[in-house]
Parts: sequence; structure tokens; C-alpha cells
Amino acid sequence: MIRFALLVLLAFAGTQVQAQSYSFSAVQIEGNARVDQATILSYAKLAKGKPVSAAALNDAYQRIVGSGLFEKVELLPNGGTLVIRVVELPMLDQVDYQGNKSLDDTALIAVTKSRARLVYSPAQAELDAAAVADAYRVKGRINAAVTPRIIRLTDNRVDLVFEITEGAVSEIQRLNFVGNRDFSDYRLRQVLRTKQAGILHALIQRDSFDAERLPLDEKLLSDFYQSRGYIDFKLLDTTAEYSRDRQATFLTFTIQEGRSFRIGKVSTISEVQGVDPAEFDAIRRLRSGVTYSPTVIDNNATAMENLAISKGLNFVRIDPRITRNDHDGTLDVTFAIVRGERVFVERIDIEGNTTTLDSVVRRQFSTVEGDPLNPAQIRNAAERIRALGYFSDVAVTAGSGDSADQAVVKVAVTEQPTGSVSFGVTYGVSNGFGANLGFSEPNFLGRGQSLDVSVQSGTS
Repeated sequence: MIRFALLVLLAFAGTQVQAQSYSFSAVQIEGNARVDQATILSYAKLAKGKPVSAAALNDAYQRIVGSGLFEKVELLPNGGTLVIRVVELPMLDQVDYQGNKSLDDTALIAVTKSRARLVYSPAQAELDAAAVADAYRVKGRINAAVTPRIIRLTDNRVDLVFEITEGAVSEIQRLNFVGNRDFSDYRLRQVLRTKQAGILHALIQRDSFDAERLPLDEKLLSDFYQSRGYIDFKLLDTTAEYSRDRQATFLTFTIQEGRSFRIGKVSTISEVQGVDPAEFDAIRRLRSGVTYSPTVIDNNATAMENLAISKGLNFVRIDPRITRNDHDGTLDVTFAIVRGERVFVERIDIEGNTTTLDSVVRRQFSTVEGDPLNPAQIRNAAERIRALGYFSDVAVTAGSGDSADQAVVKVAVTEQPTGSVSFGVTYGVSNGFGANLGFSEPNFLGRGQSLDVSVQSGTS
């Protein structure tokens, strides 16, 4: 005989668990059709024949609910039997997007997790709706609204439809700068990829707010100052504020300029036995008194490393060492010729080239598998790949290989359209009206070969 010392009512969204301490010899599961009993019992984790407290029953309830498989769960002590009554969440038969025009289904699928043949989760549907709205906000559609709707089908199945109202694109009404002393707002606006809306705003997409463009703008701003000697430049904050109707965006960059430094003393030294620094110093173009620029420093170091390569000096590196002189605002630069680590190229991996053949990219490298790894040659190859004009983005990096003395060079590219079509109308006194149609493709069939076709016609 089970004695109830206290009747405890635990209410959990329609669930009742009675008794402070309870012991049962059997479990009866009701309402499950798709989820088997063993799965439910594995979540409950309740032992038969042992006293079970109200807290333990509560924990069991929370675990079953937390599985995300059920719409409703009840734990009902009934004599020596514990009844677990469930209502299963429906299965997703189809997930659809309605109202999307500027972003296609593929882009929206990439930011959502609800999928056909998975259990429908109302919480996940809300998270997915928020993710879709965020994807639109990143593209400047601040007023985008997304509502998840379900269409109930037979056999406990539903279709999930995300109803989308895209809204208008928010324009950049004003680009503001705070903290700039040496350069005007007008000059700094010219640096950014994002543009302020003007008379031709309908034809310029860059005057719409795009959060994905902000990192590029921030880098362009930093590069602008660094290349002019402002080595202490800091971007303190970037904020976007919206008009009341959220149709206009006010973008503000808060910066700390610092001071501009110039080049002080410049020298070249060698820490490699048998290597004379004088020959390397002779090709140095950096001179005292000019404004400091990281790009100029890198170009000088690259030229010296290329000289080392031409002389057969493998594993020799140029290490620019900079000494700061705050009293006169100069930077002393020492180009140190040092012995680098003995690392060889294990392989070159290329990814992202959906059209261009691997061979077109590989022939931009003077380095092949098995050669000593030389950063200068890798940088030169990256510049040659960019110069092809086939890719909108190029990233070349060197990572660890299968052993400590090997490296894998990874090339990641993003293809961009390269073909162009031209059309023109001509008129001549003797030939009358004519038309010409031209097609140009500098990367025909992805082989890096040019194809130019021109057709002309006329009437006389």
C-alpha cells in the first residue's frame, strides 16, 4: 500500500504530477505513434520499484519535453503504474519560402535549420524566421518581416511556410566621421566602398546599407591612414542609426587618428654567414624623410627576397625591424637578412574555381610541389592570380603539412563573370545604316584563353 504523505500539484504546461514520493512497478506510454517506447524511457530515466520524488518526476518531464519530439507531455501516477502520455510534434513534409525576391531560396536555406522529414519545432521555426529577417537586414532591408506559418496535413504532417515581406532597401542618407582632424569627412567618404545617397542613388547600389560591406569599409579606412604614416590609427566604433520609418541609414565611424610618422634611418644588415648586405641595400628604394607606409616596407622586403631567390639563397628571409622615435615622429627601419625555417611545399590545393581550370591557376606559381617554401614567391603568385581578372576574391595561405618541414599552400578563389557583349549602330554616307555585335570572353571554357567574336551588318 502506497501512502501519500502530501499531495503535490506540479503544473508544467498542462502536465500534472501527483505525490511527493511515489513508487511504480510498470510504465504505460500512451499517444506515441512515431517515437518508440524505448526512446521515451531513455529520456525519462526513471527506475522501477524505487521511490521517486516529485523533483525526479519533474526532471523526467523536462527531459522528455527537451527532446523536442513532443507537443505535449503528461506524467500521471496511476496506482502502481506510471502513465506517460504524449502528443507528438508533426513531421515537416515541406519547407517553403514565399515573398522572397531579392534573396533566392538557396540563400535562405543556408541560414535556416528547419528541413523536410525532420520533426517540426515551433521554437526552431521562430529562430529560422529571425535568421531570415537578419539576412535581409544585412542586405539593407531593415523593415523585412518574416512570419512562419504551418499548414496541417494528414498523418500528423505539416508544411512550414515562411511568409516574407522584404520591405524597401534602406539608403545611406549620411556618412559621418567623429575624431578626424587631418582629413575632412568629404575626403574620408571617398575612401569607403559604401557611398552616400545622392542624385543618382537609383543607379548606385553602393549607397544602400549593407552590413556585409562594413568590414571592407573599416579595412579601407585603416589602410588609408596606415599608408599615410598614422601607425597609431584606431577605429573605435562603427554605428548605424535609422530614421523613424527605417528607410534611411546614418552611418558613423568613430576614429582616433594619432600622428603621422616619417621614415628615419634606413639600413640593411645580414645575419646569414657569407651573405653581403651591401648588394641587397643597393636595390633598396626606401629613403629617409618619406612618409611611412607598410606597403612600401613590404615592397622593399619583397624585392630583396626576390634577389635572394635569384642568387639561389633558399630559406633566406627579409625581416623589417622598426624602431619608433616619438621625440621626432620618425621610424628607423632595418632590413635584416635572416635564415628562415627549412620548409618545403608539400602540395598546392585550389578551391572555388567552378569554371577556371586548376592548371590556369597553377601556372601563376613559380613554386611547385617539393620546392622550398618562399613567402615572396607565394605573394607574387597571389598578385598574378588577382591580375587575371577571373576572380572577385583571391586568398592564398600556407598551412601546416603532414610533417613539420612541409607546408600546404591553399588557394581559395571566387569566380566572377568575365564575358562581355557589345552592340553598336553605325551610319555612313555610302554604306547607310549598320549594326555590329561583339562578344568577348577572356577565359573561354575556363582555359585562360581569349575569344573575341564580332558580327557586322549594313544596308546601302
